[in-house]
Amino acid sequence: MNQNQIMRELNIKEVTTYVEENIGVFHQKRIERLNSLKLKTVLKKKNPYLFKAKHILTASEIVESIADAFISSNEETIFGDWLEGLAIFINQKVYNGWKSGIANIDLEFDLDNIRYIVNIKSGPNWGNSSQINKMKTDFKTAARTLRTSNSGMVVVSVNGCCYGVDNKPDKGDYYKYCGQEFWKFISGNENLYTDIIEPLGFKSKERNDEFVQSYSRMLNKFTQEFIKEFCFKNGDINWVKIVQLNSQMRKY
Repeated sequence: MNQNQIMRELNIKEVTTYVEENIGVFHQKRIERLNSLKLKTVLKKKNPYLFKAKHILTASEIVESIADAFISSNEETIFGDWLEGLAIFINQKVYNGWKSGIANIDLEFDLDNIRYIVNIKSGPNWGNSSQINKMKTDFKTAARTLRTSNSGMVVVSVNGCCYGVDNKPDKGDYYKYCGQEFWKFISGNENLYTDIIEPLGFKSKERNDEFVQSYSRMLNKFTQEFIKEFCFKNGDINWVKIVQLNSQMRKY
C-alpha cells in the first residue's frame, strides 16, 4: 500500500480550531485540582526534614513551597493528558488513527501495512527502569492481542514524547520518538512541533488570571489552617507535630 494513498495533508487551521476549543479543559482542570487540595494531604507527601534543614521559619513559606511543588507535578500530568488528546486528533485527521482500546496503549494507526501502537508521554525522562520494562511488557501484550485476530499483522511499538530529543530512537523492542520527530511521526508534518505552540496561548492570560485568583485564595486558606494546626501560640512552627502527621505509625 502506498503511503500517499492513505495520508491526508494536515490542515493547520483544524489544529488551531481544536486547540482553541479544547485548551479551556486544561485550565479548568488546573483550577478544579487546586480547589480540591487539602493541606494535610499535601503535607503528608512532602519531606518535613527538608523544610527544617532549609531553615524555613514561616507558615507562608512552607505552604507556598508544598503547594507549588504539588501543583507543578499535577500540571505536568494534566497537560500531558491534554497533549495526548491533541496528538490523537491530529493523527486521526492525517492517518485515520484512533484512541486505542487496548490497556496502556494510547494511539493506534495503520501505515504501509504496519499497525503502529503508541504510548504517549509528555517528555523523554518520564520513567525509571521498572516503568520502562512495564511499558515493554504492555507493548508485547498489545501486539499479541492484535495478532489473535490477524496472525500476519506487522506491529511496531512506539513511545512518543511530546517534547525533548532522543538521538537514538531505535530501542530494540520499540522506537522512541521525541519532540519534532514525534509530531512528524503522527502527522507527516516536520514543522508541526512549532506550529502548535502559538494556538496553545489562546486566551491564556484570562485563564491564568482566574487560576491566580484561585491560587491566592488557597494560599491564604492553607496558611490560616497551618498556623492553627501546626504553630505554637507564640508563632513558632511545631515541627514535631508536622513529622508525626507525616511519618508516625498508624495504630490499627
